[in-house]
Amino acid sequence: MSYAELHCLSNFSFLRGASHAHELVRRARELGYQALAIADECSMAGIVRAHQAARQHGLKLIVGTEVRLEDGPKLVLLAENRDGYAAICGLIAQARRAAAKGSYKLRRCDFLPTPALPRGAAADGVCALWCPDAEARDEDAAWLRERFAGRAWIAVELHRGADDGARLRRLRALGARHGLPLAAAGDVHMHVRGRRVVQDVLTAIRHRLPLAECGHRLFPNGERHLRRLEELRELYPEELLQETLRIAGRCDFRLDELRYAYPRELVPAGRDAAGWLRELTEDGLRERFPQGVPAAVRALIDKELALIAELRYEHFFLTVHDLVRFARGRGILCQGRGSAANSAVCYALGITEVDPARMNMLFERFISRERNEPPDIDVDFEHQRREEVIQYVYRKYGRERAALAATVVGYRPRSAIRDVGRALGLAPDLLDRLSQSLAWWDAPQEFPQRLREAGLDPDSAAARRFLHLVGRLLDFPRHLSQHVGGFVISDAPLAQLVPVENAAMPERTIIQWDKDDLEALGLLKVDVLALGMLSALRRALDIVSRRRGAPFRLADIPAEDPATYEMIGRGDTIGVFQIESRAQMAMLPRLKPRTFYDLVIEVAIVRPGPIQGGMVHPYLRRRRGEEPEEYPSAELRKVLGRTLGVPLFQEQVMEIAVVAAGFTPGEADHLRRSMAAWKRGGSMDHLRERLLDGMARRGYAPAFAARIFEMIRGFGSYGFPESHAASFALLAYASAWLKRHEPAAFFAAILNSLPMGFYAPAQLVQAAR
Repeated sequence: MSYAELHCLSNFSFLRGASHAHELVRRARELGYQALAIADECSMAGIVRAHQAARQHGLKLIVGTEVRLEDGPKLVLLAENRDGYAAICGLIAQARRAAAKGSYKLRRCDFLPTPALPRGAAADGVCALWCPDAEARDEDAAWLRERFAGRAWIAVELHRGADDGARLRRLRALGARHGLPLAAAGDVHMHVRGRRVVQDVLTAIRHRLPLAECGHRLFPNGERHLRRLEELRELYPEELLQETLRIAGRCDFRLDELRYAYPRELVPAGRDAAGWLRELTEDGLRERFPQGVPAAVRALIDKELALIAELRYEHFFLTVHDLVRFARGRGILCQGRGSAANSAVCYALGITEVDPARMNMLFERFISRERNEPPDIDVDFEHQRREEVIQYVYRKYGRERAALAATVVGYRPRSAIRDVGRALGLAPDLLDRLSQSLAWWDAPQEFPQRLREAGLDPDSAAARRFLHLVGRLLDFPRHLSQHVGGFVISDAPLAQLVPVENAAMPERTIIQWDKDDLEALGLLKVDVLALGMLSALRRALDIVSRRRGAPFRLADIPAEDPATYEMIGRGDTIGVFQIESRAQMAMLPRLKPRTFYDLVIEVAIVRPGPIQGGMVHPYLRRRRGEEPEEYPSAELRKVLGRTLGVPLFQEQVMEIAVVAAGFTPGEADHLRRSMAAWKRGGSMDHLRERLLDGMARRGYAPAFAARIFEMIRGFGSYGFPESHAASFALLAYASAWLKRHEPAAFFAAILNSLPMGFYAPAQLVQAAR
């Protein structure tokens, strides 16, 4: 006997599902299920994570959604093929766009063909399971049979209720009258029965009631979990169980089938993308190097363009170039950052002002054929004018083809304590004290001490229950928000790839996937971000241009000015981008930056990652000549030589894993993605063993390997990528140069760029005077 569960909700059915997708998939595999359908309510927000889990555990995933019609039944829609998936995504987008953020509106008429959905949401390729309530109506059965002819079933969901037998008989008679087959389903909300208490708490949070007042809003028992095959056989006739396998056999769609294409209009008619990108790059090189392109830069350009063409990322660079071209045409200052931003091609295209000759970063670390990950370019625009760029994107590509990525807002300690506490009926003043005593980075093992400090006994039964529920909710998704600026732009309507919905802000739409989901499926996004310092720099450059009577641009600021570095070395950096905090001003006289790369290190070293990893003092001692540089191998000298043997950047962590521990580039990238989880209790210990074993096999001493690991662990608390540090260092240098040589223009621009109603800090006002 086997079985396919066709109706299962993950915790991306916000405040309904009580299990992560990976828990559901793993449990279904353990129970011997043949397939599992993740059908979150009017959503595909969690389907990528389910897809990754299903691929890892070797279980067939069926992609679907659950919807409740305002004038009709509750349905589970399952995708048989790519067309069916596109139809379901289009229906979700239509329902979400018709309602305020967080809700949806769906009626029977929405299943008819429309210009957006020419074949309708009931197109071939969509299977429909009707989940009837206690009063299953013939009217709904007739509509279902007509709309989904040959692809409709009645879902029989039995949860050991007193009327299970009678319900089964009624549904069998209903199906016989209308020619609708029956199939077993579970209305699953959790992977194991033990999550029932979490599901109850989520229900209380959703209804904004204490648990004691939820009454019939709670499920009567804990049967909505993935059940053993033996239990299912006791509940359901064999033919209903076998029908689930027949339905699963029809549903062959996989997310791997999705094909994404960038807009084609960026390439002139009759031209190919590679040739057009090279032409734009050559135009930029002539402007950057009017006296001739240096041989080293020419070699970099040829190498980068060849790799871009091999991986077919030309349209990505053309899209970013188009945004930068628009901004500069409107006088909006912008600066690219991110992995691929600090490349010779991006310098030629005007995406970044970081001259490749001033840095020593390899393009393969940004775009790698081995890692096969999308390039990363964030473009910062003046914060007061970024909306112009966002609306340009919407105008150029339309709402159907451009939308912002989502951000999954999950439970953190404070929000979990507040929501669970309210559900359990705890006093508001107590919850205020508890939540205010916690920092966002506190690990769960620190919670008992916080309870004790608030005057509670953490060992009492009530406190243990409270802490257990808070711990369970940590990292549970609570709702979707909009990414700060990550745009997804496609050649075809986006809703054929992923549903689009309204954001809370007017004139904004978002897709239902976040940046990690996009990366997992190889979909590219362009980050359109805002930076206040760019507004100030643009104003300062305008003032200097008017005073000098000639244009003065960011690129015209002289490089490596000794007077600027002397001012920076004194810690005289109030108002200067990135290096004006107390910690930075205390570090500057110790590090004494003398070159641009010193400033790159300065930006990156005063971060929780290097500090907690114990990297700051060794670097400073080596810089002052008080401690020798250590390189146990020639390979590590190549990796760490530019930072005196101390890893300071995320890219170096990845390189160490590859050259010293034998990681593949893909494993090293997994290490980078996993570092953020290390700060919450060391959950990446399996990678620790992999790293230490790999270094031991290559002859590195255990003590050295352990020290490297502890340094790497520090990056779990926000180590900085070298490429980002370089872009920020450029703006730090530019703002410092203006402060040193054009102080009147600099401080006037800074003060005029503050948001309305924001009072300038006293130190800044004093420095301006």
